[in-house]
Amino acid sequence: MDIRDDAGPAPAPVAAATGTAPRAVTRRLRLITVIATFGGLLFGYDTGVINGALPYMTEDLGLSPVTEGMVTSSLLLGAAFGSLFGGKLSDARGRRRNILLLAVLFFAGALACTLAPTTEFMIVARFVLGLAVGGASVTVPVYLAEISPAERRGGLVTRNELMIVSGQLAAFTFNAVIAGVGGEAAGIWRWMLVVATLPAVVLWFGMLVMPESPRWLASKARYADALEVLKQVRSQQRAEAELREVTALAVEDEKAKLGGWSDLKVPWVRKLVGVGIGIAIVMQITGVNTIMYYGTAILTDAGFAADGALTANIANGVISVLATFAGIYLLGRVNRRPMLMAGQLGTIAAQLLIGVFSLVLPAGDGRAFAVLAMTVTFLAFQQGAISPVTWLMLSEVFPLKLRGFGLGIAAFALWITNFLVGLTFPVLVDAIGVSHTFFVFVALGLMALAFVHRYVPETGGRTLETLETELKARFS
Repeated sequence: MDIRDDAGPAPAPVAAATGTAPRAVTRRLRLITVIATFGGLLFGYDTGVINGALPYMTEDLGLSPVTEGMVTSSLLLGAAFGSLFGGKLSDARGRRRNILLLAVLFFAGALACTLAPTTEFMIVARFVLGLAVGGASVTVPVYLAEISPAERRGGLVTRNELMIVSGQLAAFTFNAVIAGVGGEAAGIWRWMLVVATLPAVVLWFGMLVMPESPRWLASKARYADALEVLKQVRSQQRAEAELREVTALAVEDEKAKLGGWSDLKVPWVRKLVGVGIGIAIVMQITGVNTIMYYGTAILTDAGFAADGALTANIANGVISVLATFAGIYLLGRVNRRPMLMAGQLGTIAAQLLIGVFSLVLPAGDGRAFAVLAMTVTFLAFQQGAISPVTWLMLSEVFPLKLRGFGLGIAAFALWITNFLVGLTFPVLVDAIGVSHTFFVFVALGLMALAFVHRYVPETGGRTLETLETELKARFS
């Protein structure tokens, strides 16, 4: 069934749009966004740091291509389960309380990785760290989506994506600086890993004074508390109007008994979850994390020296941050669905050229810089369009009573796909070479583009409550 929606964004309901927010309210909303997105910063740092740490870790721990894949992908497997259970836990206990728990897990996991004496210990520690990464990947976007005004939701939720790529850039930069200072010293990778404990402390202390999601409070019939939170981030008039809308839908969802696995028996919910899973998989089969996790190895294969590859890899982090700024700007002006498709076309073209250049150009500076140019181009389209749109749409499409649970299922699929890509990439490169490995991703990208064109609806320009009503009618 074709479920596309090519119409422009629908305006928010008049009741929800009334009232101009005082400056203090705007500042409060901005502070909440900054503190909550430290979860995204940790997500980015902990997934990106392996890029530069892995070559040194390989020597110290004696890793083979298979155990390299296991060390890298164990975090991703942990993230899959962290997203699945983290989403359900945030529906049951609250978004804020879940983020506090995740901050503790981030700290403990990063410290365990830093102190890991063996490969086996490292794999387990990375799995624990992955539980925090997965939990943050579903809880932070939902928290931001539920606390944001409809017209600012796209920009505020994608601030989390900006923090993710900023965390990756920080990881690439610290890796290069620490390697430059420490040289070939034993255990230098441990210094790269321990840095992640610092933002975990900031996240925990910051969230202690942040409010709970007003929509989660309403879903638990705590309407007075929900109104108090809305008054912190809305004008008085708008807070009251929005609470009436949220309350009406919360009562309807309560009557429908939405909120768990049994809801997958409801046809429109099942179809929405299927679309959410598809969107999540689409993001990962671009192969973005082959560059985020193995970028240094790819550039070394292309012709850079080891130190040069670490430095050149910073360009990937810089373009990711700049592209995300561009994506945040575009999301206020372009519909979600066409932006997602444009990003896919760009990544497919860049990967095709990476494969071609690796195949036909002779080893040397020419091939090295040609591959670097294409990895930068790939990340411009991925981080400027695909990644921010994916996390934003996943925070929007699910109904209130199972928003965390539904996003958890979709993110589980996302992280399992990520895990498989991270595990198999070094093995594929070893077996068929860099060029043919990227040609595989080109084929997967074309399949993903066809899925988005056929099945993904537009979600922009509505309040979450209006969007839920529209999608329920569409899928019923």
